Formats: sequence, C-alpha cells, structure tokens
Amino acid sequence: MIMAHRLVDLHRPRQRSAHCRNQGIRHTDSVTFDLGSPTLQGRLVRLEPLDHRHAADLAVAATADRSSYGFTWVPNADEVPGYIAAQLERRDTGKLTPFAQVSVATGRAVGCTAYWEPRLWPDGERLSAIEVGFTWLGAAAQGTGINVEAKLLLFAYAFETWDVARIDLKTDARNARSRVAMEKLGLTFEGVLRNWSASWAPGEQGRLRDSAMFSVIASEWAAVRSTMEARLARYA
Repeated sequence: MIMAHRLVDLHRPRQRSAHCRNQGIRHTDSVTFDLGSPTLQGRLVRLEPLDHRHAADLAVAATADRSSYGFTWVPNADEVPGYIAAQLERRDTGKLTPFAQVSVATGRAVGCTAYWEPRLWPDGERLSAIEVGFTWLGAAAQGTGINVEAKLLLFAYAFETWDVARIDLKTDARNARSRVAMEKLGLTFEGVLRNWSASWAPGEQGRLRDSAMFSVIASEWAAVRSTMEARLARYA
C-alpha cells in the first residue's frame, strides 16, 4: 500500500523485490488498484498529485504556444478547471493517478502526466503493469529536461517500488516527434494498433486514431534507466 503524498527522491538508493514474472497479466476493464498519491521529487521537476490549486499555472502553461499539441489532449485556459475535475474523477475510479509537473526552478506547474490503466497479476493483489500517459508540457518547459526526468521518476517508482513487470506508453501513430522522443529514451516500439483510441487531433472529435505502442519491461529497466540518466545529464 502506498502512503498518500509520500515524497520519493529520484536519487535515493534503488531497491527491488524479486517475484516470478512469468505469469500471465490479467487485462480487464474492471481492474482497480490503490495507486496512492505519491509526490516524486527530481532536480528539475517535482511530480505532485494534481489538484485545483494548479489550475492558474496550468492555464498559463497551456496557452503560451500550442503549436506542438496537434495530437495531444491539452486544455485551453478556460477548460483547465474542467480538465482537472475530469482527471480527479478518473483518479477516484482507481484507474488513474494524475500529476502536475512542477518546475523546481520556478515552483510553477508547467504540465501534467499520469499513471493509468493498472493491470494486476492473477492473484489480484499485486500490480503487474501500468501505463504512463495524459502527458503534456507547456512550450517553455519543452526541451529543458523536465520530460526526461519526469519519465525517469515515473518509471523508477513503478519498477522499483511497485515492482511492475511492464510499463506502456502510446501516442498517435502520426506523432513523429513523440515517437522519436520515446525511442531516444530507450523504449521499445511494439507496433501500431489501428483504430485503437480516441483522436485528439483538431477536427477529429469522435473519431478513432491509430496508436503507436511503446513499452519497457523489467529486464530492460536497468539499461533504459542508464539511457535516461545519460540524456538527463545533458541538462545539468
């Protein structure tokens, strides 16, 4: 069980527990898991449980320059309160833990991200896999290392605290920028699932998109962590 608002330092000693990972993963829409509300601390970014107190900062971040949001769900300034409310509703179902990405340098929220779609081992008690998604950053925070460190924080917590077997990410198959970024972090491209999820592209409301699927599994985590840390070092 994860303690609410637990502060987790990215640079603490790593710990893992061993258990068998050759069992099947249960996939079902009814799965819920107490993901808790950890706060994950890095040098560039702090991932705080998303709250309405982040609304003013997120409204500024979301409207500065929206040219990179062609395939990403990012609210307009007047939509931010509703966006936060919707994410908190999803949180209350047990299927999502939303975070505000807070710049350590400024103390301001500059974007969002989340854990979601938890899947459990057959015993129904332990988390086997999680997706990282609902991610966006304001234009000024892009290319600063915040995205890299946020992914490192989320991945480290999932693999080293929850002891998951797998982390998933997906993006619109047309989003070349996002796909290149995932590949540079060392994630494995698994293919494109056609008509897989809702499209967020302008003018495509109510339509489905093809989703490019990426993942990291537990046996790859040490190498992926090293790749992420090397990329993050460029922003020191």
